Amino acid sequence: MTGDRRAIVFGLGAVGLWSTVATAFKVALSHMSPLTLMCIASLVSWAVIGALVVYRGEARPALRSGWRTAAWAGLMNPVAYYLVLFAAYDRLPGQEAMALNYTWALTLAFLAVPILGQRLTRMDVLAGLIAYSGVWVIATRGQVLDVNFADPLGVALALVSTLIWALYWLLNTRDHRPPLVAQWQNFSVGVPILWLLLWWGPEIAPLSMAGLAAGVYVGLFEMGIAFVLWQLAMHGVSRTAKISNLIFLSPPISLMLLFVVVGEPVLPSTLVGLVLILGGLGLQQWQKAPAAAGAQ
Repeated sequence: MTGDRRAIVFGLGAVGLWSTVATAFKVALSHMSPLTLMCIASLVSWAVIGALVVYRGEARPALRSGWRTAAWAGLMNPVAYYLVLFAAYDRLPGQEAMALNYTWALTLAFLAVPILGQRLTRMDVLAGLIAYSGVWVIATRGQVLDVNFADPLGVALALVSTLIWALYWLLNTRDHRPPLVAQWQNFSVGVPILWLLLWWGPEIAPLSMAGLAAGVYVGLFEMGIAFVLWQLAMHGVSRTAKISNLIFLSPPISLMLLFVVVGEPVLPSTLVGLVLILGGLGLQQWQKAPAAAGAQ
């Protein structure tokens, strides 16, 4: 297999795993609180990525340096981002939380203006208007002229999660740590904090085997293996545009899994809103494609 073909296989593997995330979140959260899920999943992910760091011979540099960056990065990811995201999934139908979370790429473009000094193009603005009109459709569940959201807190949490995730990646533009080392160090900071929060919080409810299995799945695949596969794809492809569009395969697969596994009926408002969100993201990708092609 050529480098690009191998990268596409890795990318498809990551997207396939991410497509199961909404279903896994909803199944797990039916058995436990968002904090409990976060504790289990982050511990599993920390162990998996740590094993990969050791396997790649990066354990010594991982222990020596980079901890000053990890101190704040670990508070953002996994602690703040996943706690807010899981709280959103706990309140909203999986299809709505998943669709709203897809707007993080647009949030990234808008926040890059004050943080990195980048400029917005007219296409960026148009893409934002289209995508966030989709957010409005989903938030109002199709009652677009009614400002009474079905679950305003759930919608707010989902949108705040995109803000945290976008800020995390923008601030990481100055992070020169190897990706796996950075992820492991961040989780090394975040895991003890999460377990302390669980210890100091309300009484821990007993876990069922189904709940435990769902939590392990989230940590192993969504936070662990999918991240590794996507990093391999990003580093192995000749041009990012060849794999970036693969992410558009995930939403329809996620909706199908939510319907089949969770039994969650797909709302017409979700379909319309998701089409608008993906349309906005598609416009944003399209304007970058000519520049990327010209750079080759």
